[in-house]
Amino acid sequence: MASVLQISGIRLGTAEAAIKRPGRRDLLVVELARGSTTAAVFTKNAFCAAPVQVSKKHMSLVPPRFWLANSGNANAGTGAAGLADAQNTCLALAALEDCRPEEVLPFSTGVIGVRLPISRLIAALPEAILNLAEDGWQDAASAIMTTDIVPKLASRRVTVENDCFTVIGIAKGSGMIRPDMATMLAFLATDASVPQEMLQQCLVGAVENSFNRITVDGDTSTNDSCVLAATGRGTIKISSTTKPAWIALKQAVGEVCLDLAKAIVKDGEGATRLVTVTVEEGASEAECLAVAYAVAHSPLVKTALFAGDPNWGRILAAVGRSGLSGLSIQGVDLYLDEVRIVHGGEPDPEYKEEAGAVILAKPEYTVRVKLGRGKAQSTVWTCDLSYDYVRINAEYRS
Repeated sequence: MASVLQISGIRLGTAEAAIKRPGRRDLLVVELARGSTTAAVFTKNAFCAAPVQVSKKHMSLVPPRFWLANSGNANAGTGAAGLADAQNTCLALAALEDCRPEEVLPFSTGVIGVRLPISRLIAALPEAILNLAEDGWQDAASAIMTTDIVPKLASRRVTVENDCFTVIGIAKGSGMIRPDMATMLAFLATDASVPQEMLQQCLVGAVENSFNRITVDGDTSTNDSCVLAATGRGTIKISSTTKPAWIALKQAVGEVCLDLAKAIVKDGEGATRLVTVTVEEGASEAECLAVAYAVAHSPLVKTALFAGDPNWGRILAAVGRSGLSGLSIQGVDLYLDEVRIVHGGEPDPEYKEEAGAVILAKPEYTVRVKLGRGKAQSTVWTCDLSYDYVRINAEYRS
């Protein structure tokens, strides 16, 4: 994992709560300086988890002072008891830190349908608080992992008008991934000073073009959450959408989110390929996304990608069943990177399957679809589907 920058006004501490099993840090406390602003986006799954419900409510009442996250247990599908557990974790942290419970946002990830071992979580809170430090980002990235193989962290330091600000983010996720938000969690922060409404606008735009453009298996989690804090402890103060600093902040947050989103796909359960699916020449961005996801979600396409098999018929079939009205096969071209394999809905006469196999042997490449019906385009990121995906998910609760 790359070295990480630090941000004044935010401290992170981890502890071992043995939430799913002993032997690893699985609890994270994040302290935000007073005066910080926070933006958040959450899952659109109708059965959102208890911590999501509590975080939404708390966000509507007061600015957050603490984020509290655990891995190993999603506290989802746990009814009124799970809701009480989420609220009680906030009460416990608030009592230790002399703040209101509403100033705590809870986050959970892991197994669905199992009560949170709240006594073990609360018992570990003092250790996490004792470990609070500005350089705690790497430990934090590890503490929120579940089936992730590697921790995910990205940062940017941006200079604008002879001044600078920093953006840092961590995320977890490798399975049950097709965010629709804004089991993934992402925590981001900047030392710039940004009003809450502008910060929310910044985060929503960044998420839409990053976390909302990835898929591992097409499953939207009950717990997806992404939060962004602006501590205001740096020298950059952003108060207008016309200022260069605002444009620079949007770009930096977008880049950090995209880095993390790609890292999630690359770390997809059992994944061996990171695949960019770009659809061009559509009548609208919406129909380009429909085609891109039809390709990215297809188990037959994904297994062919795992095998390195340039079976382009599976891609063409996915495009055809994407639901576009009046789609003509005569306008469709397919590419692997820059190699055209289909032209006008037919095999390109110059295409050789050996060329396709060379591309599919690479760890990263692009599947490009031209629809021949407009000027819109869109991109999503996905991965292949391997034997290990089945094994990991079959053994998830063991």
